[in-house]
Amino acid sequence: MTHDVTEAAPAASGHATSDARRTGAVRRAPGGPGRTGLRGDAWRKRLEILVFVTPALALIALFVAWPIVTAVRFSVYDWKGFGDLTDFVGLENYVEVLGDEVFRSAVGHNMMIVVGSILLQLPLGVAIALLLNRRMRGQGLLRTIIFVPYVLAEVIAAVVWLQLLQPQYGFIDAFTAQIGLTPPEQGWLGTPEYALWIVLLVLTWKYLGLAVLLFLAGMQGVSEELHEAAQLDGASWWQTQWRITIPLLGPTMRTWAFLSMIGSIQCFDMIWVLTQGGPADATATMATYLIDEGTKRHNYGIAGAASVILFVIAFAMALAYQVLILRRDTKEDTV
Repeated sequence: MTHDVTEAAPAASGHATSDARRTGAVRRAPGGPGRTGLRGDAWRKRLEILVFVTPALALIALFVAWPIVTAVRFSVYDWKGFGDLTDFVGLENYVEVLGDEVFRSAVGHNMMIVVGSILLQLPLGVAIALLLNRRMRGQGLLRTIIFVPYVLAEVIAAVVWLQLLQPQYGFIDAFTAQIGLTPPEQGWLGTPEYALWIVLLVLTWKYLGLAVLLFLAGMQGVSEELHEAAQLDGASWWQTQWRITIPLLGPTMRTWAFLSMIGSIQCFDMIWVLTQGGPADATATMATYLIDEGTKRHNYGIAGAASVILFVIAFAMALAYQVLILRRDTKEDTV
């Protein structure tokens, strides 16, 4: 009997030791090699994100943040482009810009371009997109004609139109004379009554391709089953487009209108090549105003204030559009 008890004791002790080892192994598991590997993967992912994001952040800081900070700094000084910034004037430059009749007219011209671009390009873009969405002869050629102006550089496109609109020997003057119209003596771009409208038409020609491209892409997302169901109910092609396709293009139209609005506010290159804001400031915009003040008159403080005001107006309009219009599309997508 004593022998049996003695033999059982080591066995029990062995079982206890084995259980303790297992318990210790389980307790040590959280700090084991598996968890270390997971931590290493997490740090590696963070490092990869940092490596890919840092160049983009550096470019944003260099070409966006730093110019904004510099413009704000210049805007509170009376500076002619040389010497140190010593003549601090506070908000006087902003007061002068906002009180300048030319700048107020430039803001009005920007708003006219914003509204005019949407009113012209929206119906034309939808109509052309509907046409190109159908199978027809010459469809490829028509698409090329519509899209080529958009891919052209703005300066090149503006130079082409500048030559076409030259008085006396330009093609537009010759064409209007052939159909019995008398072109203005100073040319279409040299007459204040016509200059802004001509610029608006040129901008429409240049950017209409973007509207058509976006609308065509939006139409690809409209289910053919909806069209087939409407046709089975006796709807004509026009009724199908009016009641199905165009309403479903709403989000695409609103996104395009946002891009058009921001582009119209910041428009500079084509206007500067065509008219440089003239004649008599008839086509001046906020962008041409600040460039004119900075490069021609060397009023860098005024130019800085004008650029800050331009940024604030563009940001406010973009924010208002996002809150009032685009947010609805976001809510519909989440639902």
